[in-house]
Amino acid sequence: MQPSLGLFDSTMIVAGSMIGAGLFIVSADMARLVGSAGWLLGSWVITGLLTIAAALAYGELAAMMPKAGGQYVYLREAWSPLCGFLYGWTFFMVIQTGTIAAVGVGFARYFGTLWPSISENAYLIPPVHVTSTYAVSLSTAQLISLVIIALLTWTNARGINYGKLIQNTFTTAKIAGLLGVIVVGVVGWRILGGSNFTNMWQPRGYTPVAPGITPETIFGLIAALSIAQVGSLFCADGWNNITFTAGEVKNPRRNVPLSLALGTFIVIALYVGANLAYVAVLPLEKIQHAPADRVGGAMLQAIFPSIGASLMAVAIMISTFGCMNGLILSGARAFFAMARDGLFFRRAATINRARVPGASLMMQGAWACFLVLVRTYNPSTGVFGSLYSNLLDYVVSADLLFYILTIAAVFRLRRLRPDAARPYRAWGYPVVPALYILIAAVILAVLFVYRPATTFPGLVIVLIGVPAYFAFRRSSAAFASAK
Repeated sequence: MQPSLGLFDSTMIVAGSMIGAGLFIVSADMARLVGSAGWLLGSWVITGLLTIAAALAYGELAAMMPKAGGQYVYLREAWSPLCGFLYGWTFFMVIQTGTIAAVGVGFARYFGTLWPSISENAYLIPPVHVTSTYAVSLSTAQLISLVIIALLTWTNARGINYGKLIQNTFTTAKIAGLLGVIVVGVVGWRILGGSNFTNMWQPRGYTPVAPGITPETIFGLIAALSIAQVGSLFCADGWNNITFTAGEVKNPRRNVPLSLALGTFIVIALYVGANLAYVAVLPLEKIQHAPADRVGGAMLQAIFPSIGASLMAVAIMISTFGCMNGLILSGARAFFAMARDGLFFRRAATINRARVPGASLMMQGAWACFLVLVRTYNPSTGVFGSLYSNLLDYVVSADLLFYILTIAAVFRLRRLRPDAARPYRAWGYPVVPALYILIAAVILAVLFVYRPATTFPGLVIVLIGVPAYFAFRRSSAAFASAK
């Protein structure tokens, strides 16, 4: 592969892969959990500190192993090929492809605000039941999602320069858009006079984590903050995507760690600023009960009643388009690295004429499209859902577990390979990485106790990868002996 990404390009991949549509939605549920404007902002600050701490630790691993594959490679080298594969398996089956599908449908939903005929209920092919709880359909919104995924997959298959041009353009645009949202929030606060800055830590209007577990007690607040991290950490995810493309970064030992730090700092500052704008303009109860949880839209609607919804739709379409491009560009490199190790489909290990892993890009795009088409069905309510949405709920905890293992890899590799070249060393080692592991472990424990219905299925998805690992190993060994 050809090193074509400079520091600016790499930073735009970090920032662009992080910023999607979630920022404009998840704050409603977070506010219902923590019950106060102060702790809503505090939740985002916690997310920011965790994300930045993780990015600073990842920088050491990225500088040590500036290869395509990123987190898969770090887990393989620090723990075992099986551990690396289980991450890569979950990454392909759900984490990356499910996120691509979710962001694609998010793009289509907001396109429907401008063009009402685009809807998840406007069917070109009505749902066809595969089982009593699963179906396949094609709506106009699903069609738009498929077209966007196919377009960006094809564009990235033409070469890294096409992908980085799209990424730089759209990420710059959405950073400018978020800055605009923050400025509008400040102006709106001066005009509307937000009420959240008085008594901003007093819980009210909250949804208890469990009977008797409320944010009015210290334990209940810790539980609420931990569960609220599911939404904010999901929004902040994607910052590690640049590590998958390290083989195409110029001077990767310097630029990958630096882009991780710069990109995460920029995005976390924007996320906290945007939520400060929500709190400045909207009363807490309007944040907690925003229509369809669209807090960003509710804020703009409060300031611009006639065009607020359209402004937010355009902003989210720009945001999701750039986010999808970053995810598609980077994710395929992880599957390419797995295939080179004989732990994925052999075709994925090939490079096309444009010097990018074209086959890996196509496989990723095909699976993401499949996840868009499959619908879940609740027989008791008659409501159709989305397969990718359920899967993403399931693997949030598993994803957090892999992050903990990757940060722990910094400690393990310092012991196993003390003489390895480390052009960059994790800032604040060992305190900062250890604090990340501790806080993330607390969040994970709370999720297992209070959200078992969505955490344990995630572990099942990961463990299904164990027989898949041995199947790929047998296939690789048989192919090698045949040659």
